[in-house]
Amino acid sequence: MYAVIVTGGKQYKVTEGDVLFVEKLDAQADETVTFDTVLAVIKDDDVIVGKPAVEGASVTAKVVKNGKAKKIRIIKHKAKKGYRKRQGHRQPYTQVEIQTINA
Repeated sequence: MYAVIVTGGKQYKVTEGDVLFVEKLDAQADETVTFDTVLAVIKDDDVIVGKPAVEGASVTAKVVKNGKAKKIRIIKHKAKKGYRKRQGHRQPYTQVEIQTINA
């Protein structure tokens, strides 16, 4: 059994026990969060697709930790003009473990 959920503007295919990194959520470690926007639920041969979301379906997950991804470097440069700009960015994330799929 798996489901397709939406969080942070992205879609994720999840099953029970999955650990995934999503965009930062307002939750601390060891809290539970509920994802209410479930686009599809697939059980064996039974497929439930929402229009746009499946009504009454939800996915509960436990927050493992909050953190920041590896630093990426952004470099801007204009040829022959002496313009150089260097910048770094670390994207915040929340690591969650899927506990149950309610459909």
